[in-house]
Amino acid sequence: MKFLRLLIAVSFVASFAAYANDIQVQDGYIRAVPPSAPVTAAFMQIHNQGDQARALVSASSAAADAVELHTHTHVDGVMQMRQVEKINLAPKSTTHLQPGGLHIMLIGLKAPLNMDDKVLVNLKLDDGSLIELNLPIRKVAGQGQMHDQHQPAHHQHMKHQHMKHQPMNHQHMQKQGQPH
Repeated sequence: MKFLRLLIAVSFVASFAAYANDIQVQDGYIRAVPPSAPVTAAFMQIHNQGDQARALVSASSAAADAVELHTHTHVDGVMQMRQVEKINLAPKSTTHLQPGGLHIMLIGLKAPLNMDDKVLVNLKLDDGSLIELNLPIRKVAGQGQMHDQHQPAHHQHMKHQHMKHQPMNHQHMQKQGQPH
């Protein structure tokens, strides 16, 4: 009887370890931002090689006051960022965390991030397992110095090509008695 219990326990632990090993992360990095920026984002590819759906339920890092899972959605032709409860990881697939899509926000950076730095980020999966990542700081392609200087920190990593930009009507504002 003791042998049977031990065999069941060992089988359970072995299957749990294999299940946790079905998730792999590749090409992870944190977006470089100006030293005064209070936020940045982490991007990566998460591969679920298993046969069961999984989910990334949270992330944490000592480099920031808060770490949240986010996505971008198009609402009336405007791209908006919002927090999500989890990021689903479909079986036998790759989920891309990338600029303009799903990503991990690091909010309230505790110190400036330099290009040679690496930041420890922990991912928590729906089964309670943790994946520890040591992510490099990287400049995102197309990220120019002027872009960084004039964009508010909360959406520096957004793609802007699908956003509606309407010219401001200063004459209308003057008629309303408001300064321009």
